[in-house]
Amino acid sequence: MMASRRIMLWSSVCLLALAPLGTVPGCHVGHDGVHVRQDLSSRDRQQIIEILTSQDAAWNAGDIDAFMEPYWHSDDLTFSSGGKVTRGWQATLDGYRSRYPTREAMGRLSFTELEITSLSPDAALVLGRWRLERQNPLAGAFTLVMRRIGGRWVIVHDHTSKDAP
Repeated sequence: MMASRRIMLWSSVCLLALAPLGTVPGCHVGHDGVHVRQDLSSRDRQQIIEILTSQDAAWNAGDIDAFMEPYWHSDDLTFSSGGKVTRGWQATLDGYRSRYPTREAMGRLSFTELEITSLSPDAALVLGRWRLERQNPLAGAFTLVMRRIGGRWVIVHDHTSKDAP
């Protein structure tokens, strides 16, 4: 059953990725520069933006635990980065703690170029860019699959890539 859901979700993601954003029916750029499908309610859109804003604030306060709060607390959470797939909330948290052991390593995080696309009434795709300001700055892109589970939006899949040096 889970495999068929993953295939259906992946098919939706692939179809959306193949069409330029402006050609997807019902898609437009909002006044704040965030791309959004019109069939995603403004309340859902705002909740997703608030989640990313809270993650940014938590990271910049040095609180990885609070940064991880919007991730799905499940062994089925997937995090993909650097050619490696990590499964599970705890393993993802442990990975963040390992890669960013100090405030200096964490730097100052910002998200930009957000595009939010509705996949269904209870699923959304979020594309964006991230940047860490620190002694050795890092930047890259991310793709999140978010689902409404138990009445709240959670990140069920995160694919994060780093820009080439």
